[in-house]
Amino acid sequence: MESHPSEIDIAAHPDDRIGSAPPRTRAWRDGRIEAEGFPVAELSGYLARPDVVVWLDLCGPQHEDMRVVSRELGIDPVAVEDAVSRHERAKLDRYRGYAFLNVYVPVVTDGELAMHEVSAFLSERAFVTVRQDCGFDVDALIRRWDQSPDAGLGEPNAAFLLYGLLDLVVDLQLAAVQALDDEADAVEDLVFDDAFPVKEIQRRSYRLRKNLAALRRIALPMREVLNTLLRRDPRIVPAPLVPYFQDVYDHTLRVGEWTDALRDLVADLLETRLALQGNRMNEVMKKVTSWAAIIAVPTAVTGFYGQNVPYPGFGHYSGFVASTVIVVVCSLALYVIFKVRDWL
Repeated sequence: MESHPSEIDIAAHPDDRIGSAPPRTRAWRDGRIEAEGFPVAELSGYLARPDVVVWLDLCGPQHEDMRVVSRELGIDPVAVEDAVSRHERAKLDRYRGYAFLNVYVPVVTDGELAMHEVSAFLSERAFVTVRQDCGFDVDALIRRWDQSPDAGLGEPNAAFLLYGLLDLVVDLQLAAVQALDDEADAVEDLVFDDAFPVKEIQRRSYRLRKNLAALRRIALPMREVLNTLLRRDPRIVPAPLVPYFQDVYDHTLRVGEWTDALRDLVADLLETRLALQGNRMNEVMKKVTSWAAIIAVPTAVTGFYGQNVPYPGFGHYSGFVASTVIVVVCSLALYVIFKVRDWL
């Protein structure tokens, strides 16, 4: 397994065998990295220093694994329960001295949408992320922190770490909406394709609507989360970081609006599919009716001449020739008429 600088060496610290992946730790001092990869038990020691901000990442922890974290950071058991349980609603809860955040990271692969749940505890100088699985790329989050020149960590607070997480999550939501938009374009091409594969259109349009509904369920609560951070609880977000969070909020609105627009587009595509299917059915009925009319002529002629009564040419070869000529001429005439009218 690839080693990361911020991962704890489990061989050297077996007590930190928490979750499905090694925990990751980092400490900043005056905006610079002070230490990383240190044991979880040393979190309280770093927090005892008033000029240090710490980060801890856990992947797939169980309830008993969170005891050491709860002891080091003083996390409420209710918040711990929310962090380890799955399928919690995207939300932001306030506790005494810290806040609990729960968000979802969508990933679209070959038209299939997967959701990765990420929780976070935020205090003034501590930031703890809890991933339910390894689907969320925490290295991308670290790169976003490291590549941001305006880290805002000169003053001891973890608000910028929260901003980096929310910014990455919303960007991934935008990427998921873009992937679903591309899928909608593919469905649109199928709808107007001459082959008109009905089963394929139904399968992909149903999957697309289901994915859009799932994405909307996690995008709408993000508005509440950002709105709470910006307007209802100014203690979490310091004034210098308000424009940063406002930018994330604008992107969240775009995710919701884009999702709603795609849902309307898919509904329009389904209505268009039904209309086109009705038009194709009318074309088929016109062709069937036209061929039935063409076939009716020889049927009528042969049926008429098949009566057991004398008729012109009865019993003679000339009568057979006359009936054949009538059948061919009338059938060709009807075919030409229907073809000119685009019924065939």
